Order: sequence, then C-alpha cells, then structure tokens
Amino acid sequence: MAGMNLVGPKADALDLGAVFRALADEHRRSVMTELAADRSDSERGCNSFNLPISKQTQTHHFRVLREAGLIDEIDYGNRKGIRLRRADIEKRFPGLLTLLGTESPGGTAPR
Repeated sequence: MAGMNLVGPKADALDLGAVFRALADEHRRSVMTELAADRSDSERGCNSFNLPISKQTQTHHFRVLREAGLIDEIDYGNRKGIRLRRADIEKRFPGLLTLLGTESPGGTAPR
C-alpha cells in the first residue's frame, strides 16, 4: 500500500532557526542522531525509536521535525514511516548531520 507523503518545506526554504528550534529538544535530537547514523537512509517506523514518551508526544516531535524540513513522514493510515532528508539537509546546512553524529546517546557532544 502506497502512503501519502506529508511534506515539509522545500530544500531551499529550510530555515536555520526552525532547524535549531527542532534540534533543541533532546528527544528530537536523539531521533536525528539515529537517522544520521544510518547511512542507508531507509524508512523507519515511528515506534522503532526508543523514546520514553507517550505516542501522542512522539507524534508532536515528528511533526516538529517534519515542519523544520529535517524528515519526511509517510502516512499509511494506521502507521507512519519516517525518512531523513539527508540530501536536502547536506545541501542547505553542510556538516550538520556530521555534527549530530558526534552526539553521544545521552544528548551531549563528547569532550
């Protein structure tokens, strides 16, 4: 079954302030760190992330990431898929995903 792609802003319209606001939250940053580490950029289910928050709160966090232009969400009706917009992010903000890759699982950069 094909899903409906819930789209965020176009690549050239990605806003640094919106991206920073989205990444300011430790749960959203954790999702982005996991996605950045997976170089296959395969689609993942929302429940595949180990987030200690309610499903409703997860939905909010994924929406914030999508609206900032960091992920695509694919709506299949009874579930959603998440995919990193790696090419768009690298084009607009070179090195951002590499920086996220230096984050430790606890949410802080190594010293």
